[in-house]
Amino acid sequence: MDKPLIQYAVEEAIAAGIEQFIFVTGRGKTALEDHFDHSYELEDTLVEKGKTDIHKAVLDILPEPGKVFYTRQMKPKGLGHAVWCAKELIGDEPFAVLLADDLVLAQNKCCLAQMMDVYNQTGGNVVAIEEVPREETYKYGVLNVVEDDGRIAQANGLVEKPDPQDAPSNLSIIGRYILQPEVFAQLDKQETGAGNEIQLTDAMAKTIPAIEFRGLRFEGRRYDCGSKLGFIEANLAFALARDDLRDGVQRILSELTQ
Repeated sequence: MDKPLIQYAVEEAIAAGIEQFIFVTGRGKTALEDHFDHSYELEDTLVEKGKTDIHKAVLDILPEPGKVFYTRQMKPKGLGHAVWCAKELIGDEPFAVLLADDLVLAQNKCCLAQMMDVYNQTGGNVVAIEEVPREETYKYGVLNVVEDDGRIAQANGLVEKPDPQDAPSNLSIIGRYILQPEVFAQLDKQETGAGNEIQLTDAMAKTIPAIEFRGLRFEGRRYDCGSKLGFIEANLAFALARDDLRDGVQRILSELTQ
């Protein structure tokens, strides 16, 4: 739609009560940093043209000064390594991880806020999960479940990208995590796993059972914007959810599919 994926991630974090934001970036990602800063030329132009609604929208995306930090992952060594790069900024506190290419459209409460509700009741590590076809388990981190009430599943183990015949379940982790800082003790070892990368799933698994691990079946729908079809589907879904675009998009779809 009219916002980059990373902005949706920040808005979701704010809605869940997050107050400090750490972006793990790489070469060529300076546009991300500029997006969450003032653009005085643009702001002045909008004011001059009387576009106060757009001007307000531009200002609304800016986190408070002193609350945004950036760190570089200089080599792409996996998600676990990316999280480890933020270790010194996070310190000895629980933290959330949001992967912006997993975009969740929720009706009432955003995905991370739903997870925060569970975390405030149970503590431990909490991730967002969804059921996937067993033949697709090789794409995800998968829970080994010991208790499951249909909404929250407690796990005694995790497997990163298992072959379908070896998968302990079809409950996969999506890109939302609330984690305890003890995971850094495992990431410090820089051990590689699937794909010869440092896997966050492996590090989380090694904190069990010292830290309880739960997966939440969140209310809402996830769109995998890392794939072409997922990105197209997300654009359509978010457009159809907007009063100012719904009718036009429905008309276009009708015309294209005749």
